[in-house]
Amino acid sequence: MKQRILVWDVPTRVFHWLLVASFTGAWLTSESDEWLSLHAFFGYLMFGLIGFRLIWGVAGGHYARFASFAYSPMKGLAHLGKVIAGQDPRYVGHNPAGSQAIFLLLGLGLAACITGVYVQGAEEQQGMAAGWAGHALGNLVKGGHEAAATLMLLVVAGHVVVGVALESWLHKINLPRTMVTGMKAAAEGTPASKPYRLVGALLLAAAVAFGIWWFFYALDATVDKHFTHEDAAAEAPHVAFVGRALAGDPQWREECGSCHLAFHPGLLPARSWQKLIAEQDRHFGADLALDAPTRAALLAFAESNAAGRNATEASFKINRAVRAEDTPLRITQTPYWIRKHRDIAASDWLLPRVKSKINCAGCHQDAEAGTFEDAAMRIPRQAPALK
Repeated sequence: MKQRILVWDVPTRVFHWLLVASFTGAWLTSESDEWLSLHAFFGYLMFGLIGFRLIWGVAGGHYARFASFAYSPMKGLAHLGKVIAGQDPRYVGHNPAGSQAIFLLLGLGLAACITGVYVQGAEEQQGMAAGWAGHALGNLVKGGHEAAATLMLLVVAGHVVVGVALESWLHKINLPRTMVTGMKAAAEGTPASKPYRLVGALLLAAAVAFGIWWFFYALDATVDKHFTHEDAAAEAPHVAFVGRALAGDPQWREECGSCHLAFHPGLLPARSWQKLIAEQDRHFGADLALDAPTRAALLAFAESNAAGRNATEASFKINRAVRAEDTPLRITQTPYWIRKHRDIAASDWLLPRVKSKINCAGCHQDAEAGTFEDAAMRIPRQAPALK
């Protein structure tokens, strides 16, 4: 005699669907710099969810506890063999094969999140790893991050096709619906799970609160004085990603900003600034007429904040790409700048708000701050005329 009982408690179901949403969102926003803030949001959300699930796997309801589905990999393979042979035994909770998928997803998800936090700290100087994650290991860890995410996608695909779809067909049950309602048919006397509604509500509330906090911060920083609301309307929805505050100097801003954007010293190596200041009397055809104390002050600020200091991703990559024997005097002549801008159409350089390759603020919202975050850049094309 069968009876319907509660198997999946509320926190487990909330976790499951939020994890599905966060992984899907992270995957879909992983290829575009413009969506970096969204990608980071989904990644941190997934990190928090996995952390909760690890706790709930010990302190949660009966079927949510790891002890209830702690099957060995060999038993998982044996279960798959029985499925193929048409001898699939039924389990109220996770079956041995499904349990392996759960542990793999948690492990790979944790690896993807940890490496993602490191990459964010190393390349963007953002997040929990900002300030200590080294640029030098950034690319290596990024490869591990992408590998973990790809493997996780493969496990998800296998779980959905083999675990969910096949078992639903074999047992004539709708497994996705059971993860919505939490209810499954079981033999009389089978223990039911407690709902734990308060814990589930708190988990959902925490996820919503985190989203409100994240997007309030990001959207609040989206529009700066260089971009009008009309400009923003011309683009796809865009969330800025604000870099950390860099060292500034009023004298540097006054002297350099009197003619053009006061480019942050992190955009050229120290030897480039040394030469530029030493040759200030013939600065691209002009005499800056700087006195000795001013030259000394500007040089001290430039040397202590030059590209070799690796304060930002752009700073690190500019310095790494410039050969030791080269001393570029123009930022637009550095290999990294050229590579980064090679796909920009010639017509974009002629846009009214751009006009010149040295007008960084035409496209970069954080040009004056000097951080040049990837996600804080957009080309200010005009909105199409309404018909």
